[in-house]
Amino acid sequence: MRFMMLMIPLGYENAPKEIDLDPERVAAMMAYNQALKDAGVLITLDGLHPPAAGARVSFATGKPVVTDGPFTESKEVLGGYWMIDVASRAEAIAWAKQCPASANEIIEIRQVQEMADFSEEVQQAAATFEAPNGGWGKALR
Repeated sequence: MRFMMLMIPLGYENAPKEIDLDPERVAAMMAYNQALKDAGVLITLDGLHPPAAGARVSFATGKPVVTDGPFTESKEVLGGYWMIDVASRAEAIAWAKQCPASANEIIEIRQVQEMADFSEEVQQAAATFEAPNGGWGKALR
């Protein structure tokens, strides 16, 4: 089962475009990442620049509208993610609990949808697409 662990650093929505990282915190996080890798559960991971460096494309009017960050209405934003492959939701939670997160960080755990989770009709509708790294196309090969 694949799970995405989403890092939500509280206050990151107001972070400037350029941020200074604490080398000790980075080292602790890299040790955690190495443990995930050594256990054979890590698929991929990345940190994300603050919203001030991003953009949003909305479609409320039926046409794309671009809004540059920061996004004043945001209360929580993603700071990064891990994609892991584990046997259960409980195992994903166990890995998240080992993260050296600080008091202002939350990890949200979400199971990745697999094609087998959907009806035959949905699987057929998606069959025309072959995802480059597994994804929805994985179950159709």
